[in-house]
Amino acid sequence: MKEDYYKTLGVSKGASASEIKKAYRKMAIKYHPDKNPGDKAAEEKFKEAAEAYDVLSNPEKKSRYDQFGHQAFQNGGAGFGGGMNMDDIFSQFGDIFGGAFGGFGGFGGSQGRRVMKGSNLRVRVNLTLEEICNGVEKKIKVKRKVLAPGATFSTCSNCNGTGQVTKVTNTILGRMQTSTTCPRCNGSSQILDDRPSGSDPNGMIIKEETVKIPIPAGVVDDMQLKVSGKGNEAPGNGISGDLLVVINEVPHKKLQREGDNLHYELYVSIPDAILGTNKDIETVSGKVRIKIEAGMQSGKILRLRGKGIPSINGYGTGDLLVHVNVWTPKTLDKKQKQFFESMKNDDHFEPKPENSEKSFFDRVKDMFS
Repeated sequence: MKEDYYKTLGVSKGASASEIKKAYRKMAIKYHPDKNPGDKAAEEKFKEAAEAYDVLSNPEKKSRYDQFGHQAFQNGGAGFGGGMNMDDIFSQFGDIFGGAFGGFGGFGGSQGRRVMKGSNLRVRVNLTLEEICNGVEKKIKVKRKVLAPGATFSTCSNCNGTGQVTKVTNTILGRMQTSTTCPRCNGSSQILDDRPSGSDPNGMIIKEETVKIPIPAGVVDDMQLKVSGKGNEAPGNGISGDLLVVINEVPHKKLQREGDNLHYELYVSIPDAILGTNKDIETVSGKVRIKIEAGMQSGKILRLRGKGIPSINGYGTGDLLVHVNVWTPKTLDKKQKQFFESMKNDDHFEPKPENSEKSFFDRVKDMFS
């Protein structure tokens, strides 16, 4: 089981952005591969810290993590923070250490080499309540930028493949070194040599591709999942962007969702409420039969445990709450009217709520218990 990201960086859940950045910087220096050659444990700590920072440094990702934990970013191995390679990690150091470090320790022997990443793509996927309950694999067609066949690149001679140019300035405080993005290759470290016909200035073309998206059970509306490497490719030897999948929950005709619980409005006739009956109701896993006890009161809530939505955090399954409503007919024939008129003064039809009968507010409290 993954360690809590806050614990990984050694900060509290209420830590500020600067505190999170400072904690990551400290761990990155401590466990950097150049300082711990051949130490697999240190390399693993280095990767864990980078993964934690990738999530906690992004307000949107951090918000989802705070709400759903690791499950918010996991869909069959394609979650936020998961699957980071060393190129992903080293690309963060420009923000953490700044250009003034100019190749801090070489970062894995790359001498500050910048790795370009392709842009992300975003798609919205519609899911029924049944698909959300059971989990599903969706196949969608995505148009993404890929390298055109035959496109060749060479190392940029202006920055020698680092993607940055360094400038040294003499000041009254001494020599100051600053690094900026290479104006020739725009930071990609490579120059397009051979541009195939039909490609853009970066040697890219548009290609339609079918992508499989495994979606776990229990996702919520507007939740965002990530499929790593399925966004636009980057020119040269860069790494591909990601495909961001936004969940759109399609409303159900009879069931309403509230968190992991489901609500069902059941209407019964006066005779059924008085005499009792059995009713078939719809759930996300098929129909189930429930018993309506004789003398059932309108407003009664029946709880079917485990018939709701699985928790995205793995905390079990919600319940199905059946709201019983006794249907009062609006029109009656002469015989029916005579019957009810004769019952007006009958003791059996006189309202006599017992102590066991819960008030509306008590029933609302039961819904959330």
